[in-house]
Amino acid sequence: MRRGFHLITEHVLERLPELAKVRAGLLHVFIQHTSASLCINENADPTVRHDFEQFFDRAAPENAAYFRHNSEGPDDMPAHLKAAMLGSSVSIPVTNGRLALGIWQGIYLGEHRDHGGQRLLVLTLLGD
Repeated sequence: MRRGFHLITEHVLERLPELAKVRAGLLHVFIQHTSASLCINENADPTVRHDFEQFFDRAAPENAAYFRHNSEGPDDMPAHLKAAMLGSSVSIPVTNGRLALGIWQGIYLGEHRDHGGQRLLVLTLLGD
């Protein structure tokens, strides 16, 4: 996956056909990595993704002289910091077989490495 913020709502839904049977519940999405993140934000305007990237690149810049953890390259420590700021999971209510996201909300995976590789998500669906 390339670096940046990727809208993954549809990807998650494709892997949950049983969601349609849940009247009331909760979906928990967890990423098993320390240099990528998950968040919920606006899904309509692609400039949001660009602005996210610009902000986080300034908040955790590559090649900062004060970083010691750089054994995997200049994006190593900044990727960990970005993931720590955004988090490794999101929980979304489920109502009548659908994610109860707001009209402009989507699930994002933040890939903070230039070459992050395959990312694994754990999806846990609870409900009746």
